[in-house]
Amino acid sequence: MLDFDISALQSWLEQHPETRLWLSLGVLLLVAWFSNLIVKKVLIRGIIRALRASAYGQHQVIQHSAFISRLANIVPALVISKGITLIDGVSETVTTIVVNVCNAFVVLTVALAIANILTLVNAIYEQGPDAKTKPIKGYVQVLKIVVFTIALILMIAALVDRSPLILLSGLGAMAAVLMLIFQDTILSLVASVQISSNDVIRVGDWVEMPQLNADGDVIDIALHTVKVQNWDKTITTIPTRRFMTDAFKNWRGMQQSGGRRIKRSLMLDQQSVHFLDADERKHLNRFSLLQDYLAEKQREIDSWNSQLAEQGKEPVNTRRITNIGTFRAYVQRYLASHAGVHQHMTLMVRQLAPGADGLPLEIYCFTNTTAWLAYEGIQSDIFDHLLAILPEFGLRVYQHPSGMDIRAIQLSGQRD
Repeated sequence: MLDFDISALQSWLEQHPETRLWLSLGVLLLVAWFSNLIVKKVLIRGIIRALRASAYGQHQVIQHSAFISRLANIVPALVISKGITLIDGVSETVTTIVVNVCNAFVVLTVALAIANILTLVNAIYEQGPDAKTKPIKGYVQVLKIVVFTIALILMIAALVDRSPLILLSGLGAMAAVLMLIFQDTILSLVASVQISSNDVIRVGDWVEMPQLNADGDVIDIALHTVKVQNWDKTITTIPTRRFMTDAFKNWRGMQQSGGRRIKRSLMLDQQSVHFLDADERKHLNRFSLLQDYLAEKQREIDSWNSQLAEQGKEPVNTRRITNIGTFRAYVQRYLASHAGVHQHMTLMVRQLAPGADGLPLEIYCFTNTTAWLAYEGIQSDIFDHLLAILPEFGLRVYQHPSGMDIRAIQLSGQRD
């Protein structure tokens, strides 16, 4: 009975070739779908489980990678490519088109899988210890461009059913056009090589490029662009080649040194500068930081003045201790004993040229930390103390008259 049914079916299909053709195509698509299902559900899952059981498979990036699933798409394409040639009634033109399209799809799938593998390699490398100093993202992107360029040539060759060598022979004439098209890529590649070989910037570096309003940490170095997250949390995207052609500041040296510079001035009122009398010296002698200084300075001055003989009887000819010199010595000793100041880097207190805004007394030193919040805290503590203790030396901070100052003068004149 079964033989009769099969024979009857075959006879009926032979009498209806169009129905047989569509039924064969449907069976082919069903087989392709079923083969894809078998590969993904059985074979691919088995490979993924085996990979995750290995040491490398424990990596989160590998567990979420899709390159194995991409390769599974090759199977149905191969089934359709081979099966279409076995179906009677399909014209040679249609068969050729289907085979060529399947071959092009296989090439594209392989290229996408290779690109996914390259992304996986870069993601694993970025979690290594050398990722910040020697990033490879730019080189990975170049390899992707090469892979997709080769894939494009092979796909075109497959679709037109010609040898890829014919297409490659024509690329020589297109070299100038390709150079123009890939001009930015070539320049970026050269810049990436120079950045990597010369260790110009790394991920995590604090860079400052004022002409592009970039001031923050480098968060990504790619082939064409470098991303900088500014302190206001905005992101500036800079062409990679600009780091080889434009001037910029990299604060990595400061971060590696372990100290961050303080360079700020106190603007002193020049009219408050004077010589110290005996009472003022006695008053300042209470400062433990100044006891040795005052005693040594007084001996030095007395020795100098004793050689003046008759001229030393006039105070104008003698040397005397000044309040600003004593305050400068106090600040020097205060910084030398401060727990937040780096004692093995430059520490200096100096006067700058006086101007219309007063006499600048510059504090030049380094904190023993590079952390921003801690640095600002140490700097503020130092100047809080210096501003508060300044009147002890008979000195005043200079500032321009405010509206309240002018109003007080007017009220004083009215009362008079």
